[in-house]
Amino acid sequence: MPEPSFRRGRREVSGKAAPPLCPPVPGQATIKAPARSSSPVRAARLCASAARSALSALVWPAMAPGPARPALPALLALIGALLPGLGGAQTSVHPAEAIIPRGGSVQVNCSTSCDQSSTLGLETQLTKKEVAHGVNWKVFELSDVQEDSHPICFANCHKQTMSSMSLIVYFLPETQPRLATPRIVEVGTQWAVNCTLDGLFPAAEAKVSLTLAEQKLHSTSLYSKDSVLAMANVEANAAEEGTQELACVVTLGEQDRMWKEDVTLYSFPVPNLTLSEPEVSEGTVVTVECEAQAGVVVSLSGLPPGPPAPRAQFQLNASAADHRRSFSCSAALDVAGRLLHKNQTRELHVLYGPRLDQRDCPGNWTWEEGSQQTLRCQAWGNPVPELKCHRKEDEALLPIGDLRPVKREVAGTYLCQARSPRGVVTREVVLNVTYHQNNMVIIILVAAAVILGTVGAAAYLYNRQRKIQKYRLQKAQEAATMKLNTPATPP
Repeated sequence: MPEPSFRRGRREVSGKAAPPLCPPVPGQATIKAPARSSSPVRAARLCASAARSALSALVWPAMAPGPARPALPALLALIGALLPGLGGAQTSVHPAEAIIPRGGSVQVNCSTSCDQSSTLGLETQLTKKEVAHGVNWKVFELSDVQEDSHPICFANCHKQTMSSMSLIVYFLPETQPRLATPRIVEVGTQWAVNCTLDGLFPAAEAKVSLTLAEQKLHSTSLYSKDSVLAMANVEANAAEEGTQELACVVTLGEQDRMWKEDVTLYSFPVPNLTLSEPEVSEGTVVTVECEAQAGVVVSLSGLPPGPPAPRAQFQLNASAADHRRSFSCSAALDVAGRLLHKNQTRELHVLYGPRLDQRDCPGNWTWEEGSQQTLRCQAWGNPVPELKCHRKEDEALLPIGDLRPVKREVAGTYLCQARSPRGVVTREVVLNVTYHQNNMVIIILVAAAVILGTVGAAAYLYNRQRKIQKYRLQKAQEAATMKLNTPATPP
């Protein structure tokens, strides 16, 4: 029987038609053959469907409780007709599954166990070519495969048998995977590594391997439609210190893509900064020292720059100004061309005091009565001293640091005393309060003075005017008397 031929898109079948009848089912009516235009595989499927219906009708009565049914022999005969593997010829295909690159080709071997001359073929819509054959076997080459397919080998030996294969097409781009990783990593820290490749198909079939110094890393892969992402968390250890090779390999089918990066693992402890004594009394000599591992350059605050070295130190005579002074040591390390820094700080505590000086506790205050004022007097020392101000005359306590109205009663001379475990210091503070007398008295006095002045001025002017008039009258009388007493002049 000539082998059927198939073309992509529209399928054509040549050669003799499939057998006109499906295998007869004992005890059932003859099953009609499918239409002439159907393929051998289509015919076999329709026969199998019809046979299953007949099988169902026979199985359930045969399995019902009670004495054996006459239908049981017919059931066994049907199973023998539908399952050629139990006694008839079989069709096999090799390979049963193949994974090839998109546009590639594959050879498929179809064979049958029939002991007679039989028709053997391969049903597929792919481009195929017979490249070899023998007794009851043929080899076909499928070329230009662009998508997944399921070719079917079939054979006609008394009845038709078939076997299908799975053909999976993959595509791996020419681009290389992308590695996302830090280029330098400190020993003892965890860091993330990501490897991504886009444009591959089917992405779910891809395998990704991440290695560091040729040691495989435990990774997790995430797949999307056409990309794969592999992730791993890595902890660098001291044994791997130095430059190591990190590699990502993506494998699909028989092809792979690889990318490598150099990662430098380094050790860089924090520098060791020490004070000979963290708490000292004022006047004590303190040694400040900073030290780091070999290859590290340190700089110490308070010390002028010097030659690059992993150690630096200096001494100071502790004073009150050095209390709570912070010292800093900075360490620098060059790793693969990048300058890294780490710092360490220490604080010095100086015991001193107590102290009361003119700047923080003025000795003379002058306030106006009724104004809002705050007495500011600050004592210094470590430990912090206790400060109290008492008036000399009556030991009255003067509130310090409180805002309140000024009264004349608070005026006086006070002794401010600062006390701590390191001693006692006293300072005299004078507080003056200015105020005014009653204004009504002043007004009355001023008014009385004005009235008295006015009356006095009026009396003075009246008396003066009277005297002037009296004087003029007296002069007039004297002139008249003299005129009368003067003798007349002879003619």
